[in-house]
Amino acid sequence: MRCKNFLLMTALIFTFFSAAAAQVKDDEETIRVDTQVVDVPIVVTDKAGKPLLNLKKNNFTVYEDGKMQDVTDFATTNAPFEVALLLDTSGSTRSDLSLIQRAAGNFVQSLRPGDKVSVVAFNSEIKEKQTLAVSQVVSNLTSDRQQLLSALEKVKTSNGTPYYDSLLQIVEKVFNQPPEEKFRGRRALVALTDGVDSTSAADFAEARELLEKAGIVCYFIQVDTREFFEENLLGDCESAIRFSQAQIRRYYRRFERKANVEKVSAFCQLGDFERLAISKSLYDLAEAEMAALARSSGGKVFPAADLSEARTAFKSVADEIGTNYSLGYYSSNEKRDGTYRKIKIELKGAPAGAQIRAREGYTAPVN
Repeated sequence: MRCKNFLLMTALIFTFFSAAAAQVKDDEETIRVDTQVVDVPIVVTDKAGKPLLNLKKNNFTVYEDGKMQDVTDFATTNAPFEVALLLDTSGSTRSDLSLIQRAAGNFVQSLRPGDKVSVVAFNSEIKEKQTLAVSQVVSNLTSDRQQLLSALEKVKTSNGTPYYDSLLQIVEKVFNQPPEEKFRGRRALVALTDGVDSTSAADFAEARELLEKAGIVCYFIQVDTREFFEENLLGDCESAIRFSQAQIRRYYRRFERKANVEKVSAFCQLGDFERLAISKSLYDLAEAEMAALARSSGGKVFPAADLSEARTAFKSVADEIGTNYSLGYYSSNEKRDGTYRKIKIELKGAPAGAQIRAREGYTAPVN
C-alpha cells in the first residue's frame, strides 16, 4: 500500500512540475512574440574597401542606445536576399528603355540562385481624360529568372516620376508580409533613378519612415540627368521640359518658405533664372534624400554619369548584396513608446582599418 501511495505521489509531483515548466515556456514564448526582433543588415570591408568574408557571430557586438544587446540571430554572407528592383523609366530615360531593361536583366542574372526579386516600374494611365504617371508592381517576388526577364520586357515608360509613391508601394505591396526566417534582415531596395519626384501623392518623409521601420537596406544607382533636364528647361515654355505643379509647390514649401517672393503655380510664369534655381534645388534635395536613406539603412549610393554606366553599377550592387551579414536581437528596452533607438555595431577580431556599414537605428513600436 505504501509503495502504491509513493508511486501516486511521485506521479502527481511530476505532473505538477511538468505543467509549471510548460507554463513558464508558454510565458517565455508569449514575451518573445510580444517583443520586436530588431534586424540589422551589415557590410564589412577592409581598409582597401574589399568585403571581409567568413566573419562569425562572435565578431560582432551590438549596442542599442549605448547598452549592449544579446545577439540571438546571425546570417552569413551566403544567406539569400529578397530584392525590390525599382526602375525609373521617366524623363530623360524614356529614350533608353531598352538599355535599362538589359542592365536590369544582367542584374537579375548576376544574383544568387536563392535570391528573390520583384520588379517595380513607372507607367502611364489615362484617368478622366488625363494621362497620369503611376507606379506599378510588374512582378512579385520570385526566384524564377525567366519570369523576371519576361517582366522586364513588359516595363514601359511614363510621362512623370511617381518615385515616392513607388517607395511606398515597395513596403505596402512587395514587402507587405513578414519575411520567411531565411530572409529576416535580408530585404533590399535597389533603385535606378535620379531621385527627382514629380507626381507622387506621398512625400519622402512618409516613404523613409516606412522603409526604415521595415528594416529594408536601400541601394541607389543615381543616374545623373541634371544636364539633360536643364538643357531642355529654358526658352519657350510651350516646348521646354516642364516642372510639374507638385515640384513647384515642393520648391516653395521647402526652400522659399520664409522668403518674400511671389509664389507662382504655373511653369510658364517662371523665368529662366527661376527655372534653374528650382532645378538645382530639386536635384540637390534628391541627392540628399538618397544619401540619407542609404546611410540610415546600411546601404549605399552608386553614382552613374549616364545610363551606359548602369550595368557596371548594377554589378557593384549585386556584389555588395552577396557580402551582407545580418544579425537580430531582442531589445532589452521593452517599452513600446515609439522612440527612436540608435544602433551601433562594433567589430572584434577583424583586421586593422576594417570598416562597417549597418542600419543606424529604428523606431520602437507603440501599443
